[in-house]
Amino acid sequence: METIKKIFFPLTATINYIQNHFKAMLFLLLLVLLFAPAGQEEFTPNNLQKIALSGPIMDASEIVQKIDEVAKDNAIKGVLLVVDSPGGAVAPSVEIAYAIKRLKAKKPVVVYAKGTMASGSYYASIWADKIIANPGSMVGSIGVIMQGANVSELMKKIGIESQVVKAGLYKQIGTPDRKWKPYEVAELNKVIQGTYDMFTQDVATARKLDIKKRDMFANAHIFTAQQAKDVGLVDEVGVEYDAKNELIVLSGVSHAVWNKEDKLDKLMKKLAASTAVVLQTYFPALILK
Repeated sequence: METIKKIFFPLTATINYIQNHFKAMLFLLLLVLLFAPAGQEEFTPNNLQKIALSGPIMDASEIVQKIDEVAKDNAIKGVLLVVDSPGGAVAPSVEIAYAIKRLKAKKPVVVYAKGTMASGSYYASIWADKIIANPGSMVGSIGVIMQGANVSELMKKIGIESQVVKAGLYKQIGTPDRKWKPYEVAELNKVIQGTYDMFTQDVATARKLDIKKRDMFANAHIFTAQQAKDVGLVDEVGVEYDAKNELIVLSGVSHAVWNKEDKLDKLMKKLAASTAVVLQTYFPALILK
């Protein structure tokens, strides 16, 4: 019996080690898969950069930081901004737009409308050297909106009354506990119209369009890619392959090397996407769209 144990000791010892250290070995394997170079191309510095603008625009700090860092990197000869966003808040959209404008002053920028490039995400894209839209994309929605609910009837039904102490005629403007008064609506219209004028003027300036004809390209119209080209909002209709080739030409690189997405970020995005699918399947009310 002892002889048999000695013969099989290396095998049983290995099995016991794996069982006792399985989690640690799995973690090490994950690190190797994430960070081990796939080949010689991993060591070649990229000369073209792809940056993604996706989802609602509520905060611009991260993407503006990426744009400004690329602007300072002399090794990067051109940038492709891939857009798939319904827009968002005014201020962060403007932040991205002017970051792109700063970047364009140093190196070529091509925007590719991957799916939706509307409202704030279109604003963010206007200063690029060229805008290329996927044939199936939606472009435009150049407009400004502010909305709120009037829940006064609901409050009456459940026995809630609001109490307000204020200084300043317009301080209670936009509150949902009552119908907005005419002078409050006029005040909000002043802000909305001013923002719309800024938006359309910047679009006209960046895209070399006639501001007097803004009802044709703005006015919250939604366009197909070809329709957007017809009114001057995009330069070409094509796919990402075409957008990349356009940037290669503009940047003048002889051998294009694109940045690769960080493996850990890619893994986390996949996990987040899988989680979102599960939540949408079993808890649809929890998904914000």
